[in-house]
Amino acid sequence: MKYVTLYLEQGFDVVSVSCTPWQLMWPQKGSQLVAEDVIKFMAVNENEHPLVVHGFSVAGYMMGEIFVHVMRNKELYQPALDRVAAQVWDSAADISELSIGVPAAVFPKNKIMQKTLRAYMEYHMKTFHDAATSHYIRSSQMFHTTLCHAPALFLLSKSDPVGAENSNRSVHDSWVNLGVKCTWKCWDRSPHVQHYTMHKKEYVEALYSHLQAQGLLAQPEKARLRL
Repeated sequence: MKYVTLYLEQGFDVVSVSCTPWQLMWPQKGSQLVAEDVIKFMAVNENEHPLVVHGFSVAGYMMGEIFVHVMRNKELYQPALDRVAAQVWDSAADISELSIGVPAAVFPKNKIMQKTLRAYMEYHMKTFHDAATSHYIRSSQMFHTTLCHAPALFLLSKSDPVGAENSNRSVHDSWVNLGVKCTWKCWDRSPHVQHYTMHKKEYVEALYSHLQAQGLLAQPEKARLRL
């Protein structure tokens, strides 16, 4: 809710989308169905208002799955993506970080269980290549070659092994080459998806500056109160 509030104060309607570990591990019966629901929801709720995408961690993978679905019917779904006026990626995790990120999210305070789940996920990705890993790879490719060209803000830290700096930089550079305007905010130290907690003022300033640059900040006086 602390993130939702940042948008509600500016007059946004907010839809929150999540993906369970099971849905992530079995894409065809899980995450791909979530991705399909999201893009269908965006398409049928067509209006003149711009959209903002604010993704955390494996949301980068989910966005890739959305792009895969859009490719199957670009005439129907691309207009929904074209309504996105700004995108924000907080600690985005690529395929190479999935086996690190999921255990840390499921067992944030239990290192033994993190290690156990990580070992299983590595086994899962090797054993179920066709059912799982091939879809992760395709999603990653689609995320790097994005179908959404709205200006993007990357929020991350050098100390985060899940939303790693090098994989985020790879996406950033790919998007810049495709003509996407990108803003880079990388802290030296802060845990995965906890940059807002650790650097609240800087986080809000970066977010609201990004929204204001796209003409999306409806209540600048409320923004100033947070700074």
